[in-house]
Amino acid sequence: MVKLLLKKSYRHKDLKEIKFHDLWNSYGVFTTMRLIGKPAKILFFNDHMNNLFRSLKDYKIYYKDIKKNIRKLIKINIKNKKKYDHLFRVAVNKKMISVSLRKRPKPKLNFKLKLINYKRIDPEYKNLKYKKIISHLKKMDTTKSDIALYKDNKILETGTSNLLFIKKNKIYSPLDSFYKGTTYKFFTKQLKQIKRKNISVESLSIYDEIIVIGSGKGVVSVNSIEKPFWKRKSLKNYRILSRIYQKAVTNCPPYNS
Repeated sequence: MVKLLLKKSYRHKDLKEIKFHDLWNSYGVFTTMRLIGKPAKILFFNDHMNNLFRSLKDYKIYYKDIKKNIRKLIKINIKNKKKYDHLFRVAVNKKMISVSLRKRPKPKLNFKLKLINYKRIDPEYKNLKYKKIISHLKKMDTTKSDIALYKDNKILETGTSNLLFIKKNKIYSPLDSFYKGTTYKFFTKQLKQIKRKNISVESLSIYDEIIVIGSGKGVVSVNSIEKPFWKRKSLKNYRILSRIYQKAVTNCPPYNS
């Protein structure tokens, strides 16, 4: 189980703190942000907020002061004197805003994926319907593995992140039915040549590299997939993407909501 170092819930109408609820599987949305350094930096903060607020509008969980209130709760729960390498989560449903903090697990180089036949509910949104995914992830060491979701023979995303597939130095991502996270959007702007296409389970053998990208994972090279068997053939593009990502981490300004 994930150990939460901070866990607080606040009701919408007056921001009064109430009993903590993680809100998993309720009707709502969330975002998980990487919190780094001292003073604290939040990587891609504005992108996270824009995604969250857009989703809140689409889910009709929106009111006049919700942007101000969420930013206020983030600010009061980040400590100036603490050095961070953590993940900060903001979850919102119609009743409350919940925030939590946990240490960021650092992925290993021998990272593996396990294929699971499942598509997230309303996958274009980072919604809270994660019961099935959590049931798989809590059995795993997430520094060493993740689940890769597929449906109708098409690979979609991992339980926590996005996927990129490299063939002869050309980069591909799944076509649709997945959430385009902030790290994914960052790389689509940086690289511009990412091509979207349906990626079937049977076609995995043609790819030289599979790379996981996300707020928690950062950039991770997949070493292997058990069924169907796939083995990493190169680290070339992983190293390129890692340098680009690390530059964004280095240049990220201190958090100041």
